[in-house]
Amino acid sequence: MSQKGRDSTGGKRGSVWLLGAMLAVSGCSKASSSDEASGGPTTQSEARAEGGSTTSKLSDLPAVTGLSTTTVFAQRLAQATPLEETTAIHVKLAPPANKELESSLVRVVGDPKDPVVLFSSDALAQLGRIPKSPGPGFFTLFSSLKDSELDRRTNSEKEVAEGKFGPITKETILFNGRHPAARFEGLSLDARAIRGGGMVPIAGCPALPATSQNVWDKALLIRDPAVVQNPARTWDPCTGAGTQGGKWTFSHLIKEMAQDSGTTAEDFVMKWLSNWLNDYTVNGDLVQARQNMFSEVIQPWATASGQVASLVFNTSTNKWQVSSTGPLNLDIAPFRLLAIVNRIDLAGSSGGYGGSSTAGELRFVFGMTKPTNWGAGTEATCNLKLFTTIIEYGVPRTGCQQVIDWARDWAQLGTHTSFDATYLTKLESMTESVVLHGSAPAKGNKNALNQLRTNEISLVLGGASPQWELREFQLADENLTDTAPDARTNGLLRPHTVALTPSDAGNHDPDIDPDVNQFVLNDVKVGVKLPVTVPTACVSSFKAPHKINGNFFLGGSALVNPPTHWEAFGVNSGVAQEVCARKEFSGNTCNGCHFGDTALDGTSGNNAFTHISPTSGIPATPSKFLTGGGVGFMFGVPDTQFGAGLTSWPFADLLRRHQRLYDIATCTTCSPFFGFDVAFLARMEQVAGVVPFDGLASAEETKFKIGPIQDLERVQQLLELRSEFAKEPRDLPLSFLRPPEVFVH
Repeated sequence: MSQKGRDSTGGKRGSVWLLGAMLAVSGCSKASSSDEASGGPTTQSEARAEGGSTTSKLSDLPAVTGLSTTTVFAQRLAQATPLEETTAIHVKLAPPANKELESSLVRVVGDPKDPVVLFSSDALAQLGRIPKSPGPGFFTLFSSLKDSELDRRTNSEKEVAEGKFGPITKETILFNGRHPAARFEGLSLDARAIRGGGMVPIAGCPALPATSQNVWDKALLIRDPAVVQNPARTWDPCTGAGTQGGKWTFSHLIKEMAQDSGTTAEDFVMKWLSNWLNDYTVNGDLVQARQNMFSEVIQPWATASGQVASLVFNTSTNKWQVSSTGPLNLDIAPFRLLAIVNRIDLAGSSGGYGGSSTAGELRFVFGMTKPTNWGAGTEATCNLKLFTTIIEYGVPRTGCQQVIDWARDWAQLGTHTSFDATYLTKLESMTESVVLHGSAPAKGNKNALNQLRTNEISLVLGGASPQWELREFQLADENLTDTAPDARTNGLLRPHTVALTPSDAGNHDPDIDPDVNQFVLNDVKVGVKLPVTVPTACVSSFKAPHKINGNFFLGGSALVNPPTHWEAFGVNSGVAQEVCARKEFSGNTCNGCHFGDTALDGTSGNNAFTHISPTSGIPATPSKFLTGGGVGFMFGVPDTQFGAGLTSWPFADLLRRHQRLYDIATCTTCSPFFGFDVAFLARMEQVAGVVPFDGLASAEETKFKIGPIQDLERVQQLLELRSEFAKEPRDLPLSFLRPPEVFVH
């Protein structure tokens, strides 16, 4: 029986920003065809082979027009709607996954409890509700776009062009999911044309600050000693340098996290570490103990704290537990800061209809150490361990403008040429606004934590086959039925399934598992955005259930190597949609993302199992999945089931994150959109007899008769009903219906 694999991000995806399975990027197929015709990145000029993987130039990607990448148009209405909306927003939707809905004049996407309802642009033009339709395949929703917002966006573009955020480039890389696909020049927002009633594209930025190592290091993946070994804000358990309890220490973050937990911060940490001392089960998956947690972490930490700790067996509970003469000293925790990571690229990937107005995550990456001379040694006596702990916070910013402000703060940090006092003070202010107790009143312990993850091979018992294991913990009680969200309650860090990855329970095997095969060829394949062209047009929107066919599916941890990736034995290598589905599933598991699908095997200069190395010293080395092999390059990884003979999947993730940061900070236009709820869908079913829902929800979640609405009279009735069911408007970007982002790292 092979071991388990899981995704280590566990991020939950919300209704709105996952609607990209509905979106079609015209021009993508053209770009991908050019790439495919030339043999793909692995045969491009100056490609360098590296252990089966390749590094090639981004400049080798085909060029397409900016207009061909546009999926959203704005058009001022001749007369406001009954809800006083002034602007039609037209969105190009891909063919629905449910073929029956192809002829529907109404489309409902997202979460049925928090739906987005769109009307055929052609139908609205026939009814005289909009001046003109952009053409077949476009669907319309309405907003109240203000002139002041148009002016703000125009001024923002001007700031970029004038170099406020650094030297600029007019070329943008088109990413399809995480894969570089083509090059294009964006289009300016024509505010005058919108005011005059013209149909105006809402396209990519006309100019962006040019990507550079400086921006990566100061605004995206901060690893420099000036930050991670800052004497005022960090403390090094190896050398004793720094300030105990500083604002970027493990101690500070845990003390804020433990408030309202019902126990002390010291006990909070001890109970978290004690999870490794005994077997536990999550979703039917037995997570085996790794008792070296005691000898490698707890006992030496206790000794350094001036305490005596022992591992004892409690006969009344049948569990191993720690007996100590006193608490751990959190201020000397053996976790050394490796990086502060801005994941604003995850903005909108969680949180319901308003999910598009969330600001992503802020992450702290720590490497575990076992110093020979605790707090008084040198780098040579540090004893760095293959063990990372990542604390991942949901940034508590809501609403389009707040997200823009957060992005602009990061963009401003990227303009600094050094880690000067102004930079450090601003970064501290930003991180404190996220990590302090009370920053997220609706979450467990009023803390903004989304999840805490570990990735280690240092706790393997002597004689055991070495395997990396990834675990996840949340301040939440997991709902294992898939019918409701997890309960964010106060208390301790609790073990959680690792999202999107099968367990090793039952018959789950990376090569011959029928449940995985069914899931890939059904759920994941249905979520693939069409048209598909391997390798540059392949993304899928999907969510993995706790059970499939009555069998437990998601696991409580992930053991890596084996397996190195997941395969689906029924996939036909000649069917692009199936090849894409298999890759999307495997690449979003821990096994794939920490080994095969990103070439994290430790060879050819790439990392082994970690995207930020805990043993490379300071600054920590990032993986080529992140860097692409360097500024201006992309890193190609052979398909893990079919090999490079079929295709190689390109990555340049820091560039993707860079572009996303500045897209939000400088090229986003905000506007209020009315929300609707399930009551509107219930009335829709009464009026039309069906609901044209085409989302990720199960039949149990929808509870409506699904079918197309095909006559104009029903469209007219539903338009009139909008006023009756509209909820409070939410501040969203005009392009909030974005392509799918099932990102795990």
